[in-house]
Amino acid sequence: MRLRLRVLVPIALLLAAGGFAYTKVMARVATVTPPDLVAKAQQADRIVVSKTDKMMYLFQGDTLLKSYRISMGSHWDQGHKQREGDERTPEGSYLIDWRNPKSSAYLSLHISYPNADDTERARQSKVSPGGNVMIHGLPNGWGALGTLHRLLDWTDGCVGVTNEEMREIWSLTPNGTPIAIHARWEP
Repeated sequence: MRLRLRVLVPIALLLAAGGFAYTKVMARVATVTPPDLVAKAQQADRIVVSKTDKMMYLFQGDTLLKSYRISMGSHWDQGHKQREGDERTPEGSYLIDWRNPKSSAYLSLHISYPNADDTERARQSKVSPGGNVMIHGLPNGWGALGTLHRLLDWTDGCVGVTNEEMREIWSLTPNGTPIAIHARWEP
């Protein structure tokens, strides 16, 4: 039994280190050509996230265009994001304010967290509110995991989807699109 542990522990450590190194390298070298935006008449004009249901909805007016199962920060169920590093997904009204085709995850749309209220709450608590909350695909190089990513809440507070879903979301969602993130929301 001891001999097995002496062999298995170093192998597990090597695999973990290799996975970490692979992720770091792929974050720097992976290239993605993002899809074009669809015609304005087909674009979403708002996004709604329901954290409890782990769902994200794209709407045009009152018409549901698409829905997606999501992953979030590992502490998503502990309420609104309070500070940098708390691994919570924020709750509130924001905008998609910029996009990053070269992010460490497969494409990303930035959510305008923190807003003025978030910043003031963090200032009063003497902490950084954090930032760079995104909707994104899987870490570069890990796209083959596909829907398996939903088994864990693995982001640092972002909204994670599959790479295929991210391409669709990217094409349907222009900058300036409002996003409302709720603890619980029903369509």
